[in-house]
Amino acid sequence: MATFLLLLGWALLLRGRDFGNPIIHVDEQYYLLVGDRLLHGALPYVDLWDRKPLGLFLIFAAMRLLPGDGILAYQLVATLFAAATAWLVTRGSRRLGATPRGALVAGLAYVLWLSLLSGRGGQSPVFYNLFVAAAAVLTLRLPRLAARGAGGAIVANGCAACLFAGLAIQTKYTPVVEGAFFGLVHLWYLRRAGTSLAPLSAAALVWVVLGIVPTAAVVLFYRSQGPAVFDAFWFANFASVSLRKGYPAAKIAARLAGTTAQLLPFIACAALAWRVRPRRPEMGIAFGWLAAALVAFAMIGAFFDHYALPLMVPLAMIAGVALGCYRAAPVALLGYGLLLFVVRVALVPTEAASARAVARVMAANDRGGCPYVFAGDVILYHLADACIPTAYAFPSTLAYEAEQGATGIDEAAEVRRILARRPPVIVTMDAPMAPWNRASQAAMTQALAAGYRRVLTVPREDAHLLVYLRDDLPLRR
Repeated sequence: MATFLLLLGWALLLRGRDFGNPIIHVDEQYYLLVGDRLLHGALPYVDLWDRKPLGLFLIFAAMRLLPGDGILAYQLVATLFAAATAWLVTRGSRRLGATPRGALVAGLAYVLWLSLLSGRGGQSPVFYNLFVAAAAVLTLRLPRLAARGAGGAIVANGCAACLFAGLAIQTKYTPVVEGAFFGLVHLWYLRRAGTSLAPLSAAALVWVVLGIVPTAAVVLFYRSQGPAVFDAFWFANFASVSLRKGYPAAKIAARLAGTTAQLLPFIACAALAWRVRPRRPEMGIAFGWLAAALVAFAMIGAFFDHYALPLMVPLAMIAGVALGCYRAAPVALLGYGLLLFVVRVALVPTEAASARAVARVMAANDRGGCPYVFAGDVILYHLADACIPTAYAFPSTLAYEAEQGATGIDEAAEVRRILARRPPVIVTMDAPMAPWNRASQAAMTQALAAGYRRVLTVPREDAHLLVYLRDDLPLRR
């Protein structure tokens, strides 16, 4: 308990500056928006379109039940998840042979690196890493259980591990690779414990069922809603991702270089840990898990920095071994991380005031209509308590080139449909966060020139949010 409280205090210290900030990252803005509207009857994939599993939106819907507007609530719950995952990192690291000090530093480093990899708020891995870490810690028990011939304990252990993996998969689909790895390791050690083929097969079937139960329940729910709803769910979750356009090789290389630079201390510690504990069977499991996590990291191919967040759990657990054996390692690791934290997080303005200023203009000038956030922060709908004019509310879906042809609709036609209803307020950006969908941007440029005037400009990262009001409406403050 003392270790968990220490890690929780550390997490609160590092993440507290962002408490109440509505624009930590555009992804979690959308998760909160969908979670909130889900409680008001919206059906994900039909009323609000996205590719993430329903389980993630249910987590945000549950957090929305807490007091307030949901922003501080999800950030506090995410901090609890981060601290709990860090505690599991310390437990797993100890099973790999780390000293208490090394394991503790590994947990501290996990929390610190979340903030460096765009996980200082509520990115999906902040939540599902807890489930994966729990499954991993259980899996690391297997060598000892097999040595005792405890086949029944291995079966029960596998049931829990596979259920945790199933929960992770219903938070994001990529942990299916790690879940499959944990299942295979359980099969290997169950066989080593002396279990014959028939009970081994039965155990495997039970574990597979437990791993797919959360997702199967969602599939059955959408199936019960009729063919049209099920088709929308299936396309969004399983078909559309293959239609996305790739990013330029130079951009992919830059992202990988940046992520690798931030992970270098852990990579070095992992190499040292292998030298210290090369024959320990738990270490073999941990490195196999790391390989599975790397496969999951590479599956989507976009290589944003937050896609590396799942790598932090196995890397931190393994690094704990070296952190306890080399006196300078904890100082070097945490010192490097804190320097990056100061430069990349602590000294960077939050720009929360910009978002709230835009939301105030939206709320004051909607005239009962639906404003439209073409590019920028989707949380503006939530902050302004505004209706949403499209199911494709996540701005990149209609505004950016990467999604062109991947949504199942004509994105530019949807933009023209929205503009034809003459939204009272339109929000866009002067410089996009990714290349524009040219047809969508052309429609937006024409509409703004024909019937809107700019009433507010606020800074947003290296660009600006631009707020336009319809020409026939007087500005309300």
